[in-house]
Amino acid sequence: MRDDAFQTPRGKNGRAPDVFTVGGWVPMREYPQDEPIDFAIVGTGAGGGTLACRLAEHGFRVVAFDAGAWWRPLEEFASDEAHQAKLYWTDERICDGAQPLKLGSNNSGKAVGGSTVHFAMVSLRFRPEWFKSRSTLGYGADWPIDWREMWRYYAYVEDALKISGPVNYPWGPHRPRYPYRAHELNAAALVLARGCEALGIPWCPTPLATISAPRGKAHPCVYRGFCVSGCATNAKQSALVTWIPRAVKAGAEIRDLSMVGRIAVDDNDRVIGVEYFREGRWQFQRARHVVVAGYAIETPRLLLMSATPRFPEGLANRSGLVGKNLMAQANQAVWGTMDEEVRWYKGPPSLAMTEHWNYTDEGKDFHGGYCYMSQGPLPNAWAAVQTGRGLWGDALHDEMEKYNHQAGLKIVGESLPQEMNRVTLADEKDAYGLPIARVTYSPCDNDKRLVEHALDFMSTALEAAGARDVWRQEDDTCHLNGTARMGDDPRTSVVNADCRSWDIPNLWVCDGSVFPTVGGVNPSLTIQAIACRTADRIAALRARGEL
Repeated sequence: MRDDAFQTPRGKNGRAPDVFTVGGWVPMREYPQDEPIDFAIVGTGAGGGTLACRLAEHGFRVVAFDAGAWWRPLEEFASDEAHQAKLYWTDERICDGAQPLKLGSNNSGKAVGGSTVHFAMVSLRFRPEWFKSRSTLGYGADWPIDWREMWRYYAYVEDALKISGPVNYPWGPHRPRYPYRAHELNAAALVLARGCEALGIPWCPTPLATISAPRGKAHPCVYRGFCVSGCATNAKQSALVTWIPRAVKAGAEIRDLSMVGRIAVDDNDRVIGVEYFREGRWQFQRARHVVVAGYAIETPRLLLMSATPRFPEGLANRSGLVGKNLMAQANQAVWGTMDEEVRWYKGPPSLAMTEHWNYTDEGKDFHGGYCYMSQGPLPNAWAAVQTGRGLWGDALHDEMEKYNHQAGLKIVGESLPQEMNRVTLADEKDAYGLPIARVTYSPCDNDKRLVEHALDFMSTALEAAGARDVWRQEDDTCHLNGTARMGDDPRTSVVNADCRSWDIPNLWVCDGSVFPTVGGVNPSLTIQAIACRTADRIAALRARGEL
């Protein structure tokens, strides 16, 4: 493989005019701003990047905008945690509530490909009952989509990303084998396995969006451990190296370094395009449809910033729910010291996992579920965890000496939708002169009981695996969802099952914002499945003359 394979050469003004695909270099089409394209998509992550690809492949004229840069992993990614902070959305937000969220590297991205460029690649399906959690399990809200339809789109995405996973997945309905074999387990994963077996619950290798065998000109994972800092070898199947090249090949344009600040609406209550800041000035792109895919904070922020006299509370917000029902998944951990050498940084951070408490409803004093996974934080991240415990100087040095003998288990846990958890606009302005997002968050009693159950169980499992000096990290959260929920009733939701706004027929939302509930698994696979479904539904609407 030549050195520049999969890299995107920078053109004028830092933009990438060509994209490398399996078939070779493809020039990127550029659309004029004063002629309406079919779809302007705000965001290029799991939602926007996937949707841009599938809409373009359906023959639509698509321009996708991202506030971040279009990076070339083989050339511009370094094995350096601090350097790779360029991938995170670290713009100022104001956080309040009983438990203010810590925002940044673990729940947002600012680059073409969004947070998939630095995600941990864990690719799990929702438990079928979660799509009707109110009806079947007695909590949360029902989705307007049937699980069997989502199961078909899960299979499509897993094949598109060539997910590496176990031959037999222990939980849920039968599913075909994953496209690629599971990755070899590292010592950290074997710690999780020992703990699960000691407690009599199932575990398995984690399904991951990083290839375990060659794919075209991409080498398989080399287990260098910098997954959450951006994969420099293109083994990670992020939107940057999967959906985006397909989108460009199908005729989509990607505009990086483009901060969208407003969606324009005409006198007929239809959107007509987006205003965005690029190359030092505000510009306007006309569009027949606009899709907001900026994730759970920037999506409601943009809808609220686009208020007009006809829509004084923001676009798509006649229900009053834009920005409400923010869900931040629990991400607490237990850590301990092993007598044997673990060197947990070798390989992807979560090579083994269990969904036992997602699929088991007995023995719980809470609604919802959680999975937990083996861990492998890099040294800087681990030092930050220790300083969060109050360790400095000699105490921090002594703790870091144990680094290669550490092991940990960490949950992805469900939080319940609550209207009091929300995104609103602050009075303060950012560098573009736009209102800063205010993020208000407080866990409910059910959230707290779930976390306590997980910490107790994981502590027992880690000790059963041979760990000593086990301690708990009790204050972390991860993936954000909600704030523009989908539903069957315009009074209680923002968009319908097709991700189409109830209020403005040519305005759409397609990202984790539309989740009515969040489940106890990482959301990226579900977001991509929803995007693929939405593209097919849009194509079907066009075929029936209903677009």
